[in-house]
Amino acid sequence: MLPQEHLIERVRELCLADDGLVAALTYGSFPQGCGDEHSDVEFWLFGRPDPAAARAWLDRIGEIRHVVVNEFGTHVVFFPGLVRGEFHFAAADEIAAVAQWPARSAPVDRMIILDRTGALRAALTSLPDAARVPVGGPAVEELCGRFANWLLLAHHVAARGELLRALDALTHVQRHLLWMSRLAAGQTHTWLTPSRRAETDLDGPSVGAVAAVAATADAAAVREALAAAWRRGRELWIELAGRTGRPVPEKLFADFDATLHPRPPR
Repeated sequence: MLPQEHLIERVRELCLADDGLVAALTYGSFPQGCGDEHSDVEFWLFGRPDPAAARAWLDRIGEIRHVVVNEFGTHVVFFPGLVRGEFHFAAADEIAAVAQWPARSAPVDRMIILDRTGALRAALTSLPDAARVPVGGPAVEELCGRFANWLLLAHHVAARGELLRALDALTHVQRHLLWMSRLAAGQTHTWLTPSRRAETDLDGPSVGAVAAVAATADAAAVREALAAAWRRGRELWIELAGRTGRPVPEKLFADFDATLHPRPPR
């Protein structure tokens, strides 16, 4: 039994014994049935929104190396062996907000740890099994346009000499290239996290093309990454536009071609 599985069982015990909690769920790899030694443990607990009470609750789980509240208000716990846990503490009246999530990540019965009122089950059941994937010309066109937006930002800040900022923008470029690649390949089952299992889901050339967008904070490396991003994005945009019957913005393509010097398509 993995340490993460022991932690999940310990959290389950604490939740069931805690009258102050109204509902709790786990999400991520383990309820999906694909957790391994590198996976996080992840929870939502409804009924203890007070930060001080939350920290005291976490201390009851067992040995903890460190706890930090991240930029999203989530308690991130470092357990022994560098096991990472995420704990979202929320008020009971926030259970209804679960119904606004883009999708549920696993079967409902595997996600629910505690549900004293039935409200959590109702919210989870209302969710689609998978995240909504762009379909139809306008949605696909919007995705490709967002790729171009990040690429253009990366180009301009790099030209100004802000190489670290360009690298930040290129991470968004890569994410959009992964989404475009997944659409083209019909591999959309991990849509919310497009990099997840990309090396398994996508063919070697597709993975290599996205990997080529990675760069160091060196002007020449950033220029090469920008050109690689446009080469691959251009190909995918044309392919996806053809599938959905949408025209490509030829003048915009010409501007990018002139600026980033892609290899001509064959």
